[in-house]
Amino acid sequence: MLLGIDIGTSGSKGVLVTPDGTVVAGASREHGAGTPRPGWVEHDPVDVWWADFLALVTELRAAAPGPIDGIGISGIGPCVLVTDAAGRPLRPAILYGVDTRATAEIAELTDRYGAERILARGGSPLTTQAVGPKLAWLRRHEPDVWARTERLFMASSWLVHELTGEYVLDHHSASQSSPLYDATALAWADDWATDIAPGLRLPELAWPGEVVGRVGKAATEKTGLPEGIPVVAGTIDAWAEAVSVGVRDPGDVMLMYGTTMFLVEVVPEPRSSSRLWGTVGAFPGTYTMAGGMATSGAITGWLRDLTGRSYPDLTAAARDAGPGAEGLLMLPYFAGERTPLFDPDARGVVIGLTLRHGAGHLYRAALEATAFGVRHNLEAMADAGGSTADRRLVAVGGGLQGGLWTQIVSDVLQETQQLPTYAIGAGYGDALLAGLGTGLVTDAGSWNPIASEVHPDPDAAGTYDERYRLYRDLYGATRATAHALAGTVTPTTRR
Repeated sequence: MLLGIDIGTSGSKGVLVTPDGTVVAGASREHGAGTPRPGWVEHDPVDVWWADFLALVTELRAAAPGPIDGIGISGIGPCVLVTDAAGRPLRPAILYGVDTRATAEIAELTDRYGAERILARGGSPLTTQAVGPKLAWLRRHEPDVWARTERLFMASSWLVHELTGEYVLDHHSASQSSPLYDATALAWADDWATDIAPGLRLPELAWPGEVVGRVGKAATEKTGLPEGIPVVAGTIDAWAEAVSVGVRDPGDVMLMYGTTMFLVEVVPEPRSSSRLWGTVGAFPGTYTMAGGMATSGAITGWLRDLTGRSYPDLTAAARDAGPGAEGLLMLPYFAGERTPLFDPDARGVVIGLTLRHGAGHLYRAALEATAFGVRHNLEAMADAGGSTADRRLVAVGGGLQGGLWTQIVSDVLQETQQLPTYAIGAGYGDALLAGLGTGLVTDAGSWNPIASEVHPDPDAAGTYDERYRLYRDLYGATRATAHALAGTVTPTTRR
């Protein structure tokens, strides 16, 4: 058996897989995120990451028909978890681009090193996604924590450390740690790292599918996992998810329907864009461009909670609302926006409301807003040298359920999406990486064949082309107002 565990923003999932790709058992666990102040999003690594890992391992071990022979772990990222020399967390982990606390540091470091130099060296601009500014924020605002800080982890690397005792981070995650990593040298940018985070010892680097250690005695006592199981380095969840659905060749694009919408395109050589993230890939010699919306599934969850109606009920009502939601249009920037706007002060907008509109119209508008965001990101990727007509879109994630969301995206893009046999997420990719690292899997291409396709409705093209134009115009028309309103929010006292 191969064990894959993924730590997500609002939940964690685990899966047991045989070396031929057959899923034997799965488990999941929901959790929340701390938001102690507006713009701050955190996880407690012990109460969330480790607790979820233990719960999933306990459930999956009970379902395992045989021994576990390899472990792969992924998680949200890039995150900032600082610890002491023993790997003990010193504060909650600061999450990826949804946490917008370090805007001042982003501006300062961009001015210090130069936007063009940062982009050329690391492939990505400094944004709320970047690790360096958040370390600078910690050093400035929490000096007592910083004085005790010796190590930097992400969700996957900290769990690997807890299992094996090894202090290592995969190259892909490191390449998202702007501006601490040199993507051309495939190494830490020691000069900038020392300037931003003096005294911090950065982890050793490995590729996601490399075995970096084995389950140790202390971890065996805590988890019940047998001592000596090989553990691979793992990586950030979206790239493990791309691996899970066979997105490995240039022109392959993953659309990940989750709490946030994430896109990963494999490109033949390094690409950079001020509107996207350019990174190294999950395998040696590969490169990717990535885009990520700050919200997508998070809005559907918000509407479910707000209305008290179930997802199937809302989906049926949204289907009845029809393309365009009877004149309703939404901007999905409920937590700011990441690519391609990089605007933490963007805000959600709903326009066109009348007394006729109900929950189904709002739900439809939310799904369409996400589809427009996908189109915006794919256009930015094409502008940066990505594929256009010859690209292959593969969809994955919890949002595939029900079929309406994927249909709307295909209708907005007027492109076909492929749906794999298993759309269960990053944990499946983690298991594949563990199989490759241990040598139990020799043919990754045989895993997870395409099971079906979503074809666009040509009759919807005209409606959605016009709505997309209005969508793009609406941000510019409301940007100043959204920023002014964002400035009126008074931070609460941190608990």
